[in-house]
Amino acid sequence: MPRKAAIGAGAAGVALALAGCSQGIENGALPSTPEITDQTGTIIQLWNGSWIAALTVGIITWGLMLWCVAVYRKRKGDNKLPVQTRVHLPLEIMYTLVPIMAIGVLFKYTAEDIAEITAIPEDPDLEIQVVGKQWSWDFNYLSDDVFDPGVQAQLTGEDGVEATLPTLYLPVDETVLFTLDSRDVIHSFWIPAFLYKEDTVPGRTNEWAVTPTQTGTYQGKCAELCGEFHASMLFNVKVVERDEYNAYMQELRDKGYEGALGLEYSRDQVVEFANEHGETE
Repeated sequence: MPRKAAIGAGAAGVALALAGCSQGIENGALPSTPEITDQTGTIIQLWNGSWIAALTVGIITWGLMLWCVAVYRKRKGDNKLPVQTRVHLPLEIMYTLVPIMAIGVLFKYTAEDIAEITAIPEDPDLEIQVVGKQWSWDFNYLSDDVFDPGVQAQLTGEDGVEATLPTLYLPVDETVLFTLDSRDVIHSFWIPAFLYKEDTVPGRTNEWAVTPTQTGTYQGKCAELCGEFHASMLFNVKVVERDEYNAYMQELRDKGYEGALGLEYSRDQVVEFANEHGETE
């Protein structure tokens, strides 16, 4: 009975873990399609390769441990002490060099992929400044000389709230250079489906470039605890065709959102500006 109970508990644990993964990327699962951006395929490959390497090392280690337990276990009637081996130079060299080699291989692929992901192109198709603030986002479309003042949505738990979130528009198959800044405290600009996030730090500008390759609407959020309403610091990302992107840029111009919201403005001044233009009630 204890054995059956253990097997049942193990099966339940595996089922629970798989159920958690199936709930989507917001819980840490990777997307099923690596073509969302030009970087997601690289990230998924690195992730899977790291897991395969870790499981391989784990299986070998567990296997050797169980083999030692089985072969060198104390048998009935055996009252002798085992042979005490104080030095085994080849074995010591092996378990020193093998981990170093394994870490070296992981370091090589990780460093190469990070260098590729964080590379900044010399001539991006467009530049967008993202400004984090408690507790929303401002989007300055620098290449189009317009901006979108982000206003914090009131999360009620009811359907339809997503439509009130700030929305970042990106043209598909065009390279976007993000410059990331903060008005107040450290935030973290995270689009989970893109498998990458970058901090916005007061007094420091970070950069990140990406090419969205699949149209759709994705979720964004702040990944750095930044105060009372951190959980409300959400936004939408719409990857659209160039015509729809241009139409949205014109919509912002028609609202009078020309130029850029500089870092000299406080978050309260930005909200006041949005109120004047009818963005909030």
